Amino acid sequence: MKKVISLALCALLLSSCATPPPKRPENLCEIFFEHRDWYDDAQDAEERWGTPIHVSMAIMYQESSFRHNAAPPMQYFLWVIPIGRASSAYGYSQAKTMTWSDYMRETDNYGADRDDFDDAIDFMGWFIYKTNKINKVSKWDAYNQYLNYHEGWGGYRKKSYNRKAWLKSVSAKVQRRAEVYGAQLRGCKEELSHGWLWRLFFG
Repeated sequence: MKKVISLALCALLLSSCATPPPKRPENLCEIFFEHRDWYDDAQDAEERWGTPIHVSMAIMYQESSFRHNAAPPMQYFLWVIPIGRASSAYGYSQAKTMTWSDYMRETDNYGADRDDFDDAIDFMGWFIYKTNKINKVSKWDAYNQYLNYHEGWGGYRKKSYNRKAWLKSVSAKVQRRAEVYGAQLRGCKEELSHGWLWRLFFG
């Protein structure tokens, strides 16, 4: 009994330490003002991979709504017996286990965790960079970047998305969000770069 209680307390402590989703996810400036370290992590990924922050963040919003432990719903046999999830996607980026392993191997980042924002945003930068190299899709093209993200590089080349009208609709939504995020970020980037002291006196 004591062991069960100890495990429950550990789980509670871990969940309480997890970074909550931003209160205003529709506004990129407010996301970064609320989670200041996220901006630093996003900048690092942008500098490393040359990938626009607003594109990565728009895709992440679509994939997980910025929930660190996001995962596909559990599937059940006869509506009662759990038989596993639809895929191995997990975390902020909803990266699948195999793709995440490729990322860790290629970047030599073997300690990366899908439920850590800094690792997840770096993964997304890596994926967008690779999409540009493999399928020649601009890093600023959120619509086609999302199609690659969802279908994989091979699926995109085969144009599997043409059989999925719903996916094209979602990709268009990601594109619109990226445009809004980009405009918002241009309006607050100086404030974010100067930090809280600049905001105190000039915000």
